[in-house]
Amino acid sequence: MVNSPSINTNTHTGPSFSLKSRIARFAWGLVESTVFRMSPRPLHSWRSFLLRCFGAKIGTRSHIYPGVRVWAPWNLRIGNECGIGDGTTLYSQGLISLGNRVVISQGCYICTGTHDYEGEGFPLRTAPIDIGDHAWIAAQAFIHPGVKIGNGAVIGARSVVTTDVPDWTVCSGFPCHPVKKRTPPSSGDPCPAKNGNGR
Repeated sequence: MVNSPSINTNTHTGPSFSLKSRIARFAWGLVESTVFRMSPRPLHSWRSFLLRCFGAKIGTRSHIYPGVRVWAPWNLRIGNECGIGDGTTLYSQGLISLGNRVVISQGCYICTGTHDYEGEGFPLRTAPIDIGDHAWIAAQAFIHPGVKIGNGAVIGARSVVTTDVPDWTVCSGFPCHPVKKRTPPSSGDPCPAKNGNGR
């Protein structure tokens, strides 16, 4: 579902977001560029704490590295035991939800915002991105607004994902397309029923 969060539908004449939102992002930018980015790599709990202070919901034992860029922490829902690599951008103008044990490799771009190029004023549009349990987004992949990536799916390096991806499927390419099925783990519960991100 595409949403219009703008207070101004003409991006040529004014900002798309409210003053309150812009002040919050300014405050987060100060924190992100200092105590978040300069924190030692092993201090994952510290970075999760900082994100939670700005409204993110994060499960236990998730590893978010200091080179990750976050547009708006209050639009993040991250499950248990996730890993998000350096150079990744979480462009969370809309909601980004990660299940449990999701891996997002270095340099990925998870993008919830776009513009209506047919609309007068080039208005901002957002759509949520949902990434299921045990999914792996390989290095430098781009995820378009509104995409849902299924449980256990694998997205190949530098792929561009424009449509939903089925569960337990390996996909790759530009545009991204299914390549083969992935076999779920044979023992244990591959997708825990209790999700740490509150979904």
